[in-house]
Amino acid sequence: MVSGQGRVLELAVLGSLHETPLHGYELRKRLNALLGMFRAFSYGSLYPCLRALLTQGLIAEEQPAPATIVGGRSKIVYKLTAEGKERLQDMLTQAGPSAWEDESFGVHFAFFRHTEAEVRLRILEGRRSRLEERLDAVRTALARTRERLDSYTLELQRHGLESVEREVRWLNELIATERRASEGPERDTTSTDE
Repeated sequence: MVSGQGRVLELAVLGSLHETPLHGYELRKRLNALLGMFRAFSYGSLYPCLRALLTQGLIAEEQPAPATIVGGRSKIVYKLTAEGKERLQDMLTQAGPSAWEDESFGVHFAFFRHTEAEVRLRILEGRRSRLEERLDAVRTALARTRERLDSYTLELQRHGLESVEREVRWLNELIATERRASEGPERDTTSTDE
């Protein structure tokens, strides 16, 4: 069974290879550029993931033609297989709690363009709900311990609270946009029969 972090990396790799075949260095660079603010992936976690995906038949290796190698080692290029595309689509339809947790939300969000609108909305609403629960817990804890905390700890608490409030506002905007898009163009409800 794949751990939560392993599933996140699997989704990130499959989603990236869905765009274009890549060799390991390019893939790591793309993952870090795409998801860097959410997490950094090391070679120590990427290559075991690639080996597992190869073993499962979700990706395939392509060796470059000998004539195209200019000095140095040849770079193995990884590409998505048909089974890998199916697995990616399956992962993109999952909208349960694991999709909106801190460690996986950013990866799911990065591939929203490949995700159905209904699933995107469930993930956004789930993430917002989780953050609202966190806000309530932090506010309650802060109210109980405010007088015992020094000014720096209070500032750190305030900063964390403001960050979560900002993300909730952002999610509210995204949810409103998703709902407007799903409603489609407004229909003219006036009667043309006179």
